[in-house]
Amino acid sequence: MELTNTFKRVKEASKTLATISDEKRNDILLAVADGIENNIPQLIADNALDLARMDKDDSMYDRLQLNEIRLHDIAADMRHVSTLPSPLEKILKEKTLDNGLHLRRISVPFGVIGMIYEARPNVTFDVFSLCFKSGNACILKGSKDADESNKAAIRIIHEVLRKFNINTSVVELLPATHEATAEMLTAVGYIDLCIPRGSKRLINFVRDTAKIPVIETGAGVVHCYFDESGDVGIAKDIINNAKCRRCSVCNSLDTLIINSNRLNYLPEICSKLAENKVLIHADEKAFNALIGHYPESLLKEINEDIWDTEWLSMQMGIKTVDSLDEAIQHISKYGSGHSECIISEDTEAQHKFQTLVDAACVYINVPTSFTDGSQFGLGAEIGISTQKLGARGPMALEEITTYKWIIEGHGQIRS
Repeated sequence: MELTNTFKRVKEASKTLATISDEKRNDILLAVADGIENNIPQLIADNALDLARMDKDDSMYDRLQLNEIRLHDIAADMRHVSTLPSPLEKILKEKTLDNGLHLRRISVPFGVIGMIYEARPNVTFDVFSLCFKSGNACILKGSKDADESNKAAIRIIHEVLRKFNINTSVVELLPATHEATAEMLTAVGYIDLCIPRGSKRLINFVRDTAKIPVIETGAGVVHCYFDESGDVGIAKDIINNAKCRRCSVCNSLDTLIINSNRLNYLPEICSKLAENKVLIHADEKAFNALIGHYPESLLKEINEDIWDTEWLSMQMGIKTVDSLDEAIQHISKYGSGHSECIISEDTEAQHKFQTLVDAACVYINVPTSFTDGSQFGLGAEIGISTQKLGARGPMALEEITTYKWIIEGHGQIRS
């Protein structure tokens, strides 16, 4: 498949974004938000075509599903993005040298951002809103699971862009094929930054294959440590929320780590998990603490190393440790740098955990389900970066800009 012409069109279209005022960008985002809400029945109908091809028991089904509430939320996020200050042309650093040269470092768009994502049609709208607001064109590569939903979203966006006389190539959706992914990852000179959002397998493939710059996002092996001083009441709510709010997303809880001195509270802590039919894979000590107090059909004693599993379903592990240090060591070995939590009333333990745990987001007595651009007040998110170079954690407007130096003088020359 030859996509070079598409890449060229997007690259050219990206240059026109610089001439659009922030006020006009905001008007367009508001019009797209209206377009979403005005087309809810059609969007749900197109989404139903995708859902019909997926097993309801598949953990991706929930990610794929659009309904009226979710579409109103997507529109609300887009309106929120329109209210945010422009991230462009901010003076990040400024100084005048002894020779009179005036230096400014200002924020600018990357240019063209490529996005590869799986079974999440909301990402189509989120990425467009953030890229358009930040002056970036975008090339989207969704999965075949969500192809009808993604096409429906792009139709709405393109219709609004045409009404505002904006080149529709500022956002293009590629065919949902493996060949398109391969071409995208080698589009040197056309795509300035690629952001994969999905499974660990997808992210590893993109990192290992791409010839263009990549920011790794998404994969999360998430832990919550229940410390010796942890409050049982809030632990029960925090763990249930982290696991069950939306088990198929990357910020959901994968492993509860519990201090061995608190095992007698484990049945109470897990009581809401039982109500939500969470299958628990417990080590020997945790299994013995739960047996007879947790549904037998939902409790398994592990006999293999499952601690690096990102469950993305109503399953989780429970690991017993004897100390905070052992919990931190476990997270260091198995964590993915996404989100980690400690439940503790001990300020020294809290400080040690937040200092030594290496993750983009570290929580104290709060569930990891808050790792989300919208929840952080960023309007929406383009992904959760788990790397250290550049953006880290929820990525929104500021994280998809770069900078350039502006140097002004009047005839100075270097000796």
